[in-house]
Amino acid sequence: MITMSQWQSQAYNLILQKDYASAISIYEQVISDEPEVITHYFYLGLIQLLQGEETEAQFTWMACITDQSSVEQIDVWSSELVGILYTEAQRQKANSEYEAAWLICQHIREIDRNNLDNLLTLLWLAIELKTLDAENVDFLELIKTLTEEGNSANLTKFNHDLLWDQLARLLKYDPYPLLIEFTEACLPFVSDPNRFVHDLIHASVHLSYFTPRTDLAISLLGLCLRLLPEHLEVLQILTACYHRVDDCSREIEIAKQCCELSVHLTDKCFSHFLLLRSLLNQGGNQECLSTFTTQESLLLALIAESPTDLPQAIINRLYTAKYFAAYIRDEPRLNRSLQNQLAQLAQINIKVDLVEQMHKFRQRERNSLQKLRIGYISSCMASHSVGWLARWLIHHHDRDQFQIYGYFQLYHQHPDDLQAWYESQMDQVYRAGIDGSIYNNDIADRIYQDQIDILIDLDSITLDGTCEIMARKPAPIQVTWLGSDASGIPAIDYFIADPYVLPDLAQEYYSERIWRLPQTYIAVDGFEVGIPSLRRDQLNIPSDAVIYLSAQRGYKRNTHTMRMQMQIIKSVPNSYFLIKGVGDQDSIKDLFVQIAIEEGVSPDRLRFLSLTATEAIHRANLAIADVVLDTYPYNGATTTLETLWMCIPLVTRVGEQFAARNSYTMMMNAGITEGIAWTNAEYVEWGVRLGKDAALRQDISTRLKASRQTSPLWNGEKFTREMENAYKQMWDIYTQGVS
Repeated sequence: MITMSQWQSQAYNLILQKDYASAISIYEQVISDEPEVITHYFYLGLIQLLQGEETEAQFTWMACITDQSSVEQIDVWSSELVGILYTEAQRQKANSEYEAAWLICQHIREIDRNNLDNLLTLLWLAIELKTLDAENVDFLELIKTLTEEGNSANLTKFNHDLLWDQLARLLKYDPYPLLIEFTEACLPFVSDPNRFVHDLIHASVHLSYFTPRTDLAISLLGLCLRLLPEHLEVLQILTACYHRVDDCSREIEIAKQCCELSVHLTDKCFSHFLLLRSLLNQGGNQECLSTFTTQESLLLALIAESPTDLPQAIINRLYTAKYFAAYIRDEPRLNRSLQNQLAQLAQINIKVDLVEQMHKFRQRERNSLQKLRIGYISSCMASHSVGWLARWLIHHHDRDQFQIYGYFQLYHQHPDDLQAWYESQMDQVYRAGIDGSIYNNDIADRIYQDQIDILIDLDSITLDGTCEIMARKPAPIQVTWLGSDASGIPAIDYFIADPYVLPDLAQEYYSERIWRLPQTYIAVDGFEVGIPSLRRDQLNIPSDAVIYLSAQRGYKRNTHTMRMQMQIIKSVPNSYFLIKGVGDQDSIKDLFVQIAIEEGVSPDRLRFLSLTATEAIHRANLAIADVVLDTYPYNGATTTLETLWMCIPLVTRVGEQFAARNSYTMMMNAGITEGIAWTNAEYVEWGVRLGKDAALRQDISTRLKASRQTSPLWNGEKFTREMENAYKQMWDIYTQGVS
């Protein structure tokens, strides 16, 4: 006679072998022998379900349960059936039989609709099967049940670990259906708010910078504040998110809250940085200047204190802390001194022994016949000013002499065409957040393992994460080019410049060695130009009027330059001023109107343009302008190149710092000196002269068009050869041990 354990074992093995017919035969025989044992019917129905006989399975279960005499007994048996089915669903799930597990869970849902463990398992399966969307009935039922449960005084016991696991998976499930609704439903079950907020902070940063879904990041951070209303890091990141979506009023509001809540000196420095950034987005004003003064005094106090035990997140903030100084004043000695001191303080805290690191590099064996390995690291190898300009160097590289590596610091999960192009041009690529970790020390390790000979930083102080990687010295030669002024990081060897973009004495206040290329530090073969979407008649501007234009973001605006521009408009009859750029549009418009009135210019002569759909359309629309007016103390760079490519006269005010000399070097390399002003008075004079002298404008336009064939500014291939020669010379200096 077969014992109970024997036939149960035999039936179970048959189920594992998917021999459901034989397993059914065993249970039918057992039920014949023991018809009063309800559990046998449960297992028989389960096997029928696995065999695809759903109707038979439901009949088997329900027939025996509904035969029970009391509601209480029915509940007991239903609970036992759910337990049996759930156990099998977990087994199927563990064996990657997701369709079978999903089917079983659906039948559990019919029996016990509010079973949270089962609904969470259904969510897990939907994510795995990629069937989850905002209309998923199971998911909607889960959120509804969690919400009702959270509002209940008597919480039901369920697997909270499973809940947090599903939230973590949903945070990575693009397109994030009902993410905010689900997260909000989870709030009543949070036992450790600090850990929960920490995880959501990490997810919010990823959503805002890598996806990008800043709208979701803002909502998640708002939920964090419901748990911890004065969490400083949440508020700081929320400020950055509002900045990314150009919600300037909310950005300023939250930034001021950060300043009020900051206690530690490092937090005060960063919070005032955030406030300064938000105020600059409105155009420079008195509050902006006072915030800058406060922030600078805080940074000087931090430098005097010279802490040596700062956490990495705080260290990274030091690199970009003085980023906005160049937008406010043209004093490179002072600005560079503070930047260098902050970078040195960061280097001390990051505790990388540069001498030891260089020794490690020199121990590395390298075949002299190998191609030089050049690594480019940036968050901007995509549709971004840096991306548009750097592409010609990548395009023209001599692949017989150089092997090109691309390190995408902020890789977008939905790549645009230019990001995809950069990937296609690289011999090898590393996509932060996609190929591996987003942690900067891991990326630095990858660069070291790739044995990069020369690492080119395209971000400089525009991204603190790239600064951290450069500070770790993952390559023997490290260079800053293009993205911004130099970072002052001791681990960086060279800063690329040219004869014009930095004064002759600039080396005195740079920690990096300035490497001057023969003619220009940047060159492009040209720009794609689309079909214009802007006409004079649309703007109600007469056909014989003189049109001035300024297309710069809010950071670069300040009241002093605005006044000079208004003086030009006032002095040129029948002239109009077109104003365009990223920033707080309402505040910038109000500021321009106010200054226009104060300078005696009718606001009717101002036109405020909205952003265009593409860069190509923007360039085409530049043709409406007779003269472009540059900003100071932070000039245009990409905007200047685009203006010159479109053969439009430009007026620029030259200063001492790198940011105040971009337009100067570009105009000199295009062969144009008309419009280069060395004083404020000259800026106004050139603006007026170019507005009144149509023949001069035409002459400049003709020469700019001719320069496309002759100017080093428009010769990407020649520029690339000069950069490559610089790389070879840098490598020779390194291998010969010359300091």
